[in-house]
Amino acid sequence: MQQLITRVHSANSLLCVGLDPIGTDAEVAVRLRQVVAETHAYAAAFKPNLAFFLSREDGVALLKSTIQSIPADIPVILDGKFGDIANTADHYARFAYDVVGAHGVTVNPYMGDDAIRPFARPGKLVFSLAKTSNKPAHNLQDQALAHGGHLSDLAAQVARQLDEELPEAIIGLVVGATEPTAMARVRAACPRQWFLVPGIGAQGGDLAATLKAGLRKDGSGVLINASRSIWQAPDAGKAAQELRDQINEFRLVKS
Repeated sequence: MQQLITRVHSANSLLCVGLDPIGTDAEVAVRLRQVVAETHAYAAAFKPNLAFFLSREDGVALLKSTIQSIPADIPVILDGKFGDIANTADHYARFAYDVVGAHGVTVNPYMGDDAIRPFARPGKLVFSLAKTSNKPAHNLQDQALAHGGHLSDLAAQVARQLDEELPEAIIGLVVGATEPTAMARVRAACPRQWFLVPGIGAQGGDLAATLKAGLRKDGSGVLINASRSIWQAPDAGKAAQELRDQINEFRLVKS
């Protein structure tokens, strides 16, 4: 967490650059190096999406080399949405941290806190899914609970309690930008935790509303992820700088 906080201040950024590489293996190998080189000055973190690497013949090697190419002071969050328990989860954690060298992961808490604990190593960042940015017709996350609230609220509560119980690790939340009212509700319930926020850009999330709902009082506490809008931009560095600056404009006017 200290690494993340230091990076947020040194880069003056809450931007997380998502790496969802599309194209042929040869094209992707070149484009990944290019995007990292052009955007790292504006990034508070990078988030490679595991699926986009595993679908390639030498994907694990490519993922590892990509993480190694990112400056050491920038946290890397491996977006694997890991959701298993016991020995299986432990092996996923070994893969994420020991094999490819990520500083953090995303996890799916559907199986309870047992799906989160193996990743909560000292000094690691764990972002547990709470309210995601997709809008399925039958959304489990919006199901009402008998004692009030929604399933997504319970997922956030479990992560918050683990964050308090396991201070050696940092357990934040994935909260999508497509429903600012839900984000505001989660922020009210989890005032201290960091949010990893997908859904700005291609998914139509409103940046101003998202930051108003999600920022902590100190003007931080959120990482705004952008993947396709940067990867597909003719100038990835310019796209990252512009989004970083837009985020900072809203940070300054937040009351």
